[in-house]
Amino acid sequence: MFDISSFYEAKSVGDAIGALVRDPQAQIISGGTDVLIRVREGKDAGRSLVSIHNLKELKGVELLDNGDIRIGAGTAFTHITNDPLIQRLVPMLGEAVDTVGGPQIRNMGTIGGNICNGATSADSASTLWTLEADLVLEGPDGEHRIPVEKFYTGPGRTVRDRCQVCKYVVIHRDAYEGWYGHYMKYGKRKAMEIATLGCAVRVKLSEDRTRIRDVRLAYGVAGPTPLRCRDAEEILKECRADDQEAAAAFGKMALTQVNPRTSWRASREFRMQLIEELAKRALAAALEKALADTGEPTGDRNPATGGESNA
Repeated sequence: MFDISSFYEAKSVGDAIGALVRDPQAQIISGGTDVLIRVREGKDAGRSLVSIHNLKELKGVELLDNGDIRIGAGTAFTHITNDPLIQRLVPMLGEAVDTVGGPQIRNMGTIGGNICNGATSADSASTLWTLEADLVLEGPDGEHRIPVEKFYTGPGRTVRDRCQVCKYVVIHRDAYEGWYGHYMKYGKRKAMEIATLGCAVRVKLSEDRTRIRDVRLAYGVAGPTPLRCRDAEEILKECRADDQEAAAAFGKMALTQVNPRTSWRASREFRMQLIEELAKRALAAALEKALADTGEPTGDRNPATGGESNA
């Protein structure tokens, strides 16, 4: 049995915010794949829950008039992976969330919940950092837009106030158009596994596809929060796409910008090895996608399907 004081199903985002304001012990629940575990373990026992799970305004993927992609925070992982817009424009995100848990978890878990729980191991997080996504929150004082890089404040902590609802994830057109990416997740098992390390790489090539114009590298579980390795990114800019020495230096430089810890899943030393190796592997996979796409480069199209569960 779950020790819950009360359960309220909100009729709108505004209604949910009002319920949170009225009850200082209330917290948001959507898919419940994280919240209910904490309740069962006693960490959030006895609290009131305000459900936003059935709010249609928080579901779905939409292409806005300016070319930005808006994803409802209440959209389940399965829906994101199978959405035609995601598959056409940012399949990397669909592949990343397709590595979360098993089918049941992916059918219930939401992208908003994956971000708002503040876990560095969240499979969507490093990809969203390379996409330079914005999060749209609404609270008693109105709506706020926050870059994902400024959202995390520490292990399991974010800037979101208890009375705020995460409404949307916004991916700007210039963050996906002409870019190609790949997410790699290392775990001891190929499924139902929390990441020992997650690595996301996105690349943008020159018009003749011989040089790397821009690159982004982000990790999960390489520090207390997801993180970007900007110094490593600078190494590859304007390098030839087939420059293996530059790719090796890219992985080496990433080691100077991370701070993994030892846990029961892996030692710090093993994670450092993964950080260097996965940077090179994810870069190679992203470049392969870029060079294989002979169509109009509107997004990181992937000729293959599915996510990477084990390096």
